Amino acid sequence: MNVVAFDDAPFPPRFRGNVPLVGVLCAGTRVDGVLLGRVRADGADATRRVLEMIRGSQFAGLIQAVLLQGIAVAGFNVLDVHALHEALGVPVMVVARRRPNLEKVRRALTQNVPAGARKWKLIERAGPGEMLEGLFVQRVGLDARAAARLIRATRLHGKLPEPVRVAHLIAGAVGTGKSRGRA
Repeated sequence: MNVVAFDDAPFPPRFRGNVPLVGVLCAGTRVDGVLLGRVRADGADATRRVLEMIRGSQFAGLIQAVLLQGIAVAGFNVLDVHALHEALGVPVMVVARRRPNLEKVRRALTQNVPAGARKWKLIERAGPGEMLEGLFVQRVGLDARAAARLIRATRLHGKLPEPVRVAHLIAGAVGTGKSRGRA
């Protein structure tokens, strides 16, 4: 299965510029390509930029699913997983190692972030999420059994699917000059 996963590069606190966004395309667990773009820190362009990155690549017609490490990139630049699913016609799945504290996220968004209420609605619309295969998952366009199969089919090392793990490593290196942390 051809899957593309996205993760953002680390950036300093209170940064307001563009943040690198890395996409990794894998056929199962084999890396077949890398995409590089930028999104605005705490902005509202992540969904559009991911679509542009995919559609502008040689992989556009091959992608069968999109994986995201978290529903927001570059701080609080929240992705609209339903819009991605509708525009691409493929399942979209958000994966995280643990369940986020949604009340804390809601407070931060609505009290501190421009257009935070609209961004919170995108998170709510993505659904409450569930634990599958040891990961917290929000999914659009596939049922729980298919989501679990997708995770197993793309997992090589550890809990995270390989496209997500590799996107995380590359994004870390793009942002700081070297990869670090758990991937």
